[in-house]
Amino acid sequence: MIKIKTREEIEIMRESALVVSRTLGMLAKEVKPGVTTLFLDKLAEDFIREQGAIPGFLGLYDFPNTLCMSPNSQVVHGFPTKEPLKEGDIISIDCGALKNDFYGDHAYTFAVGEIDADTKKLLDVTRESLYVGIREFKAGNRVGDVGFAIQNFTEKQGYGVVRELVGHGLGRKMHEDPEMPNYGKRGRGKKFVEGMVVAIEPMINMGTQKIRQHADGWTITTLDNKPSAHFEHDVAIVNGKPELLSTFKYVHEALGIETNEEDEFRQNL
Repeated sequence: MIKIKTREEIEIMRESALVVSRTLGMLAKEVKPGVTTLFLDKLAEDFIREQGAIPGFLGLYDFPNTLCMSPNSQVVHGFPTKEPLKEGDIISIDCGALKNDFYGDHAYTFAVGEIDADTKKLLDVTRESLYVGIREFKAGNRVGDVGFAIQNFTEKQGYGVVRELVGHGLGRKMHEDPEMPNYGKRGRGKKFVEGMVVAIEPMINMGTQKIRQHADGWTITTLDNKPSAHFEHDVAIVNGKPELLSTFKYVHEALGIETNEEDEFRQNL
């Protein structure tokens, strides 16, 4: 059942989302060759707690860490390890936080040092597809409208859209209704209404859409071992339109990126 949020609850959820946003911004300065993902995981746990929140993933479904860390051909749900990051790697960092009884949950895929042009294009297209999807998250549209927009945008550029993993509703639980696939048909699925809050998260592969789950029950990799990218935002419907609760502003400030890509999703509330 979809749980509609009041305007007050949406503002509380913005606080939770911004805990994650600031955490990703802090990590952006630390992602570099030679750093281990376990080190980054510890930094994130401490930083989240310093903000008066609780790591949202730690212990959730028995996950043992604060961050899902998924390098290169890993799609999502990777464990932090002692393996150092290398020049040319990419790393999806998915982070959650629980504050005032509501969750924030979003993700960014980082370049480690300099990456090749094909991989950079994958990251750019995946991030852009996130906003293509968010644009369709408005009152009166349906789940399939968001999925179709992301699928159409990325498949036209030759990429594979993961089918088995999807975005989701967000609130007092990390995963609520509705599921938010990154593929679909226009006009299908549950209708969007005022007060809905979801996490939209394209998971896009450079090659095949097919994936493989590993024996640990968590790690997901592409079947052809080509790179995968993952970006995620928390979004509410406010005044009938998509309103971002999370932001990549802190990441972009840390990386020296200037962009106005989020501006259209900020309302004067």
